[in-house]
Amino acid sequence: MRYLVAVTFIWAFSFSFIGEFLAGSIDNYFAVLIRVCIASLIFLPLTRFRGIPKTLALRIMLIGSVQIGLMYLFFYHSFGYLSVPEVILFTIFTPMYVTLVYDGLKAQFKPLYLISTGVAVLGAYIIRYHAISAEFITGFLLVQGANLSFAIGQSGYKKVMESYPTLSQKEIFGYFHFGAFFVSLIAFLLFANLEKTSPSLLQWGVLLWLGCVASGLGYFWWNKGACEVDAGVLAIMNNALVPVGLFMNLLLWGSKTNLILLFIGSVVIGFSLWLHHFFMRYYARQKDF
Repeated sequence: MRYLVAVTFIWAFSFSFIGEFLAGSIDNYFAVLIRVCIASLIFLPLTRFRGIPKTLALRIMLIGSVQIGLMYLFFYHSFGYLSVPEVILFTIFTPMYVTLVYDGLKAQFKPLYLISTGVAVLGAYIIRYHAISAEFITGFLLVQGANLSFAIGQSGYKKVMESYPTLSQKEIFGYFHFGAFFVSLIAFLLFANLEKTSPSLLQWGVLLWLGCVASGLGYFWWNKGACEVDAGVLAIMNNALVPVGLFMNLLLWGSKTNLILLFIGSVVIGFSLWLHHFFMRYYARQKDF
């Protein structure tokens, strides 16, 4: 639990750092590649290459390629269409995706979850009801792509590591970042705008912090913490980032936003989360009978 709490505060700053210092001025593919490359270098000397089953190494690499490689590509692009508070708020859908992905792996379908998801979408609409545009919809969908990637990754990692309870995670977590590195490198080579790959000294500092702390340490602690708690606690901690991130952004940068609509929409989205957990308990009771 302590790992999840620590990472929540670390990542709360990441949203603002990306939105305030990198978005729009630094190429997204370049920023992702540098961030993942730094994290990979940190774990390289810790990684054990002998005695690790090849299937395990490949699974961890695949998880990393999705959870941060693919997720970052969605996430960084969303800042070109949404404000920082909106990006933070729309990450609240992640616990729903965690549940849906898990049920999908078990070949289960629970139709009541469509209601809670629909209510959450309504909350997002309220926040920008007066300014719904193609750009807003694109940004919203990009955040959902990031949420889904993050949900698939953490669920997959937790499930895989349950089969290796005695294995030191720091010795295999390098594979996680290696997988993300290959995805980021391919994306950079194919789509990067080389004219936006010259960061200022301040931006290099932000990238270094994001790579070392937010990615390198952050994802290791988060996934390690995910293996130590049940799914309910993990879902709660996924959402703890939202109020902390919003508070940090509004406090430090005073981002302009319609606070009334943000509050109303947040309440609706919060209600959708409560409704989702109510449905989870309902299905759990049905299973017991």
